[in-house]
Amino acid sequence: MNKTALIVFQKNEILGKVKTRLASTVGHDEALKIYQILIAHTHRVIQSIVVDTYIFFSDYIPKNYEIQASSFYFQVQNGKDLGDRMKNAFEFLFSKGYERVLIIGTDCATLESTHIQKAIQKLDLVDVVIGPAEDGGYYLLGMNNLVPSLFSDMKWSTEDVLKETINRLTQEGLSYDNIETLSDVDLEEDWDKVKMKFN
Repeated sequence: MNKTALIVFQKNEILGKVKTRLASTVGHDEALKIYQILIAHTHRVIQSIVVDTYIFFSDYIPKNYEIQASSFYFQVQNGKDLGDRMKNAFEFLFSKGYERVLIIGTDCATLESTHIQKAIQKLDLVDVVIGPAEDGGYYLLGMNNLVPSLFSDMKWSTEDVLKETINRLTQEGLSYDNIETLSDVDLEEDWDKVKMKFN
């Protein structure tokens, strides 16, 4: 059995339900198109990584959903908020016997397979690895054991998420390391910086 699992948190492609901050300036149709581009990019990135990959959809598993890769599994997120859903996903995979579990979203246009591979390697040396995002959050989180405190009572989508995550790790005496800081696509200006890559 592969000892490493990768969680991908992916929203279902529903008009009006994805990239709402982006949609406030570009409209819901364009926001959905951009999100589909970001999903396709994320899937390309993860296909070259030899780990068991679990795509956790926000609402339901789409019918006949196909990804051209082996070792892909589909689940539905469950929990009352983002932290709860992330914790439950980690818990589910650790209960299956995985020794390293990492999570990413589908919002990072500059994510490459090397970032994920570097994070997996760092988990041989530290308890937790983080991929910081430029907005103060993170685009990747990996751990060797579940750390429940990282998910409860966190003010998600704020500039303090990364700082608070590190505070909690320090309080628990856990070792951590960071990989490269990248930018998520949340706003039109974020998309403007990276869209040339997809033309």
